[in-house]
Amino acid sequence: MKKLPFPTAVLFDFDGVIVDSLVCHHSAWKSAFTEIFNKEACPFPEATHAGKAPYKIAEYFAEYGGDISQSSVLNSLKQEHLLKTTITPTLLPGVVKMQSFLAKRQIPYGIASNAYTSFLANTITQLKLNFEVFMGVDQFKKPKPSPIPYLTLAKQLGITPANFSTTLIFEDSLTGMRAARDSGMIPVGLLTQYAESELRANGAQFIYPTILEAYQELINR
Repeated sequence: MKKLPFPTAVLFDFDGVIVDSLVCHHSAWKSAFTEIFNKEACPFPEATHAGKAPYKIAEYFAEYGGDISQSSVLNSLKQEHLLKTTITPTLLPGVVKMQSFLAKRQIPYGIASNAYTSFLANTITQLKLNFEVFMGVDQFKKPKPSPIPYLTLAKQLGITPANFSTTLIFEDSLTGMRAARDSGMIPVGLLTQYAESELRANGAQFIYPTILEAYQELINR
């Protein structure tokens, strides 16, 4: 069995990798949709839109609501509802241990997400996480599945292409996995949302249930 390379840098997605925030996002979409369209929202389109940029998801809901021109308004309102929610995302296993492991070894790490930076900052503060470098979709020219978010984060962390072959990217969505694959770095899939076969089909080179199992492999060398 091929072992996870010891990293020179580690990049993380956020939702489904660092935290489970599905309830927070779904609740905000539903309440924002109802406020604008005065009816109940359709179920969240997991199969087609999980991991996509919020404005793409807003377009889906606005079309369902019968007025696609309201998508930008819906997107903005959803972000407002998300930041005001009393629901706190759940921290996923192994995150604090992995962060401590990387910090002690002075291995660069950071977050690139298709969520907005304000949500990342709010959640990182709520959960008292030690992530100094985190970038949301509002900081990228293109969202995932483009590799631009991870390439931008790598540049921010001072990671050069010479180190891409030993830079790990932890992802859980198919959208994010394609971005990781196309970045030239090492895509690592987490089974928090999709099956192993789906993650591998979209580029995952290694698979773990959560970050905890990857951490345990690294420390048990």
